[in-house]
Amino acid sequence: MGLRRALGSAGLVGALVLAAACGGPSSGNGPGPAPSSTVASGSTPPSTPAQTETATPVADPAHAVDPPGRRTDRLRSPDLLVNSRSALSNDLIDRIARLRGVTRVEKLSLAEVPIENRTITVAAVDPATYRLYTPLASADFQEEWDRVAGGELAITKDLSKRLPTDDEGYLRLGSSAQAQRIHVGAFAPQILNAVDAVVNDKWGAELGIESGNALLISTGINSPDAAQKAIERIAGKASVQRLDVVARSGIDPGVVQTAYVVGSIADAVGTFRYTVLGGGHIAPESSWVATHITTQTVPILGAVTCNRLLFPQLRAALEEVVAQGLTDKIHPSEYAGCYYPRFIAGTTSLSNHSFGLALDLNTPGNQRGTVGEMDRGVVAIFKKWGFTWGGDWRYTDPMHFEMNALVNPR
Repeated sequence: MGLRRALGSAGLVGALVLAAACGGPSSGNGPGPAPSSTVASGSTPPSTPAQTETATPVADPAHAVDPPGRRTDRLRSPDLLVNSRSALSNDLIDRIARLRGVTRVEKLSLAEVPIENRTITVAAVDPATYRLYTPLASADFQEEWDRVAGGELAITKDLSKRLPTDDEGYLRLGSSAQAQRIHVGAFAPQILNAVDAVVNDKWGAELGIESGNALLISTGINSPDAAQKAIERIAGKASVQRLDVVARSGIDPGVVQTAYVVGSIADAVGTFRYTVLGGGHIAPESSWVATHITTQTVPILGAVTCNRLLFPQLRAALEEVVAQGLTDKIHPSEYAGCYYPRFIAGTTSLSNHSFGLALDLNTPGNQRGTVGEMDRGVVAIFKKWGFTWGGDWRYTDPMHFEMNALVNPR
């Protein structure tokens, strides 16, 4: 199925916006959600005189940019995506834009954000121009782009069901208690399987996303094949993905992928490049594994293989478990590993196990979706030493502990 056909199908997904109303609950950090309005499947968003004349409320003035206005330019096909750890130079972008077969390019910023043992791809964009690459139901959903400009988050509707938004409609982008909370302003289709959530450039800078590290490329009526090889030569080590392949399979298996993680665990991940294997597994670059993954001996569990930056706080947590007489509450024979490079089952979202930053304990009695049997004293110790516990999640995973902050024991 070609990308344009796939985009046509995606355009049938209804877009939904969460209205920011003064009557909704408030935490002092911005408006809470109020009754929503929807766009009917298969239709473009309705436009009434009241909608045209009344500006969408700005939910977060501190992170707001200029509103985009109505769409006047035609839609563009998102055919190729270049993604790098560092900002793409103006010279590189100009060279790609001048290639035969390339009709339009759009600079944006991309990063992976860890949320409850999955990573989501967040794009920081210019709402006025990025919208041209999204399906029609999203591109013409004016309130979505007004809300992104006003400091809110737009996410895909399917993903919204799996993310832990709070009662006021905020999503914490990261696993730590200090991670930024952003109000979800709209549910709408984005670029298929390449972008999960969208914020404006001000929020991108606040989140620590490298500015301009990605480039969307449209080849219009031309086949992406004609330009891809030339783009790969210009892009060097940056990933160059065919988005029609991504739309069909969730990821381009022929491309070395680059995961750029932001937030409190970013230093432990660095630049994570990998290739896709069968069965949901991935193969990180051997150079990354050599510098980030190691096997060490820790109390109770013995020899474990994890990210090297995890060990100081893992060792400190387990030493405190021993000191508090809770050794028997962790069962070494039921330990299910730490470093395990793979996607979340049934998705193309990376697990924190891929980075060696999570471990599963006492697995038989702590299955997903249950309260579990994990001793709460052990849980409290791990939290003290910079770990998030999966038992606190909306869909619980009580065997799971993952690093949410770098802690240096003294």
